[in-house]
Amino acid sequence: MVEDSGSGVVEVRFFGFLRALVKEMGLPDRFEEGVPAEGKSGLELAAGFGLPTDRIEAVFRNGVIQPLDEMIYPGDRVAFVPPGTPGPYRVLLGMVKGR
Repeated sequence: MVEDSGSGVVEVRFFGFLRALVKEMGLPDRFEEGVPAEGKSGLELAAGFGLPTDRIEAVFRNGVIQPLDEMIYPGDRVAFVPPGTPGPYRVLLGMVKGR
């Protein structure tokens, strides 16, 4: 699923229940999406898919966890993370700071 904006694409994936949700919506769980050169926030990208943004805690961008309001640019690889990630994984993923 690529919307060619002429600017570039991002690779998009989903974790946890979001993966099942996008399949129910008829979307693949991994695809490329067009993004303008000036970028889009993770929130804008998720909302564009019709995802319930209140059910997304964070987005991985190129292997680094970040809040949904951070920008995503062509060439990035992103994955949306739902709330409920178990405690130890939250620390490993960088969602919370370890001791």
